[in-house]
Amino acid sequence: MKKVLLLTAILMLAACGGVKKTQEALNTGKYTTAMNKAIKNLAENKTKKGNQEYITLLEEAFAKNTDRELQEIAFLQNDGNPANLEKIYNKYLQLKNTQERIKPLLPLFINEEGREARFDFVNYDNRILNTKDDLSEHLYESASNLLASAKYKADYRAAYDDLKYLQEINPGYRETVAKMDEAYNKGLEYVRVKIGNQTQQIIPERLEKELLDFNAFGIDNFWLQYHTNPLKNIKYDYAMNVDFMEINVSPERVNETQIIKERQIKDGWEYLLDNDGNVVKDSLGNKIKVDKMRTVTCKFFQFTQTKSAQIGAKVSFTDLKNGQEINSYPLSSQFVFEHIFANYQGDQRALDDDLLVYLNAREVPFPTNEQMVYDAGEDLKARLKGIVSQYQFN
Repeated sequence: MKKVLLLTAILMLAACGGVKKTQEALNTGKYTTAMNKAIKNLAENKTKKGNQEYITLLEEAFAKNTDRELQEIAFLQNDGNPANLEKIYNKYLQLKNTQERIKPLLPLFINEEGREARFDFVNYDNRILNTKDDLSEHLYESASNLLASAKYKADYRAAYDDLKYLQEINPGYRETVAKMDEAYNKGLEYVRVKIGNQTQQIIPERLEKELLDFNAFGIDNFWLQYHTNPLKNIKYDYAMNVDFMEINVSPERVNETQIIKERQIKDGWEYLLDNDGNVVKDSLGNKIKVDKMRTVTCKFFQFTQTKSAQIGAKVSFTDLKNGQEINSYPLSSQFVFEHIFANYQGDQRALDDDLLVYLNAREVPFPTNEQMVYDAGEDLKARLKGIVSQYQFN
């Protein structure tokens, strides 16, 4: 019984807290917040006694919000600035959206006052459509003028943003799509990519191809394109150079290590003898047997094949408008080939289990220098990808 009472008290406190927060939002002019809280609770159960207060709060918040929004719309319209059209358009949409969210809840009955809640709904469709027409014309003319007078790529991008928004609210309006294509192509920045080799080693063709595979880099920049095969008809904004500064491949080495291992092992059994040399028996008269132990020795010869490759490189970005290097980053990578095999002389039973595995291995051919450089380049690719995918030119 106590648990039920406690749970009831907690639920009542939670309900009161929700109503109190809704009232605070209403009192501080946060009408949208107040309406959202009231609508949420009424949508869950509009006939619940504890939700009665939400009905009156919603009624009051809706009326005050509508009045304030319409007054602000009138002010913006009187200002006569076409830059206000987007704000006016969105305010009308929000007013309509609020009404559409309340309509499914109706009717809402206020028990204490014996009446239904009053909501003065207005059909905003014509205002929305008229404002959208005016806004569409404003966006189209503004973007067209900006395209005609643009001096910088940022201007084309601003025009594109306006046209993109126009396409969203009024798809197919006049020549919006064609002008979007124009703004995009002129707002793009192009980066010319080149790999340089200042070493005496040959860069594996496969590594070079993968370093230039920018599709695998996950670059998320709408206004940037990297070209590994520069086109003659494009004026490039930036250059990116990946220069191999050094490539070192070590000689092939085989190091030998010799280990001598000893271990006591069971070698049959014998009877337990006392100090006088007599066989010891148990309580039942049976002769007692014990393990016969002996020491075995084994020479273990371990051979370790090693070969390593190190790459030192640099990625740099240059502004082609003034020829100045913007940034450069060092790149380094290493790959080590190691293979262990072994043989032995003596009794294999003296060897630990972790050594036995090497007895099954045999000497293998060393990787070629080209393969070593390619394997070292795996880490280099990851580092380059990290730089390029996060780099911002502006």
